[in-house]
Amino acid sequence: MKHKHLFPWWAGYLLISPLRKLSLDPDRFLSDYITEGMTVIDAGCAMGFWSLPAARLAGDTGKVLCVDMQERMLKTLKKRADNAGLGGIIKTRLCTAEWLMIDDLYGKSDVAIAFGVIHEAPDEAAFIADIARALKQGGRLIIGEPKSPVPEQLFRETVERACGCGLECESQSEQTSCRIAVFRKS
Repeated sequence: MKHKHLFPWWAGYLLISPLRKLSLDPDRFLSDYITEGMTVIDAGCAMGFWSLPAARLAGDTGKVLCVDMQERMLKTLKKRADNAGLGGIIKTRLCTAEWLMIDDLYGKSDVAIAFGVIHEAPDEAAFIADIARALKQGGRLIIGEPKSPVPEQLFRETVERACGCGLECESQSEQTSCRIAVFRKS
């Protein structure tokens, strides 16, 4: 496994800035994929930019498992979830660089979100494969990577890796600051 840069926990506050919603609003974007009662995984959740909107959409009958390898990110996310009244929907889990620790969700998840995290994984293929195992048949994986530091060619390689894990690419789009691919487990 190659060594990758890990986004520092203190910079997580930049990720939850309301200004970030100007380029891509998570509530609006996720509403096309998450509905009441769904089980969602936010892999590399940081402080919950995607997690809280996912929890609002999944509702009281849904569940959002937020996985990150930085305990300080998860503590801040948990506090934010509790303050937003979403603490009963959002569960946090500390993982390692090599293992997402989502085995209990294999075949049970409707949607998985991986924004700005795959390029940090030591083994990108293993990371994607673990998420793919967690998806139900027909479940979706949404991958988003920042244009900097992930150039277009590296993003295309990530898309190919996901397809190699039994996921079918449904769509690709380019936003102001990131590239997004949506996959379905067939």
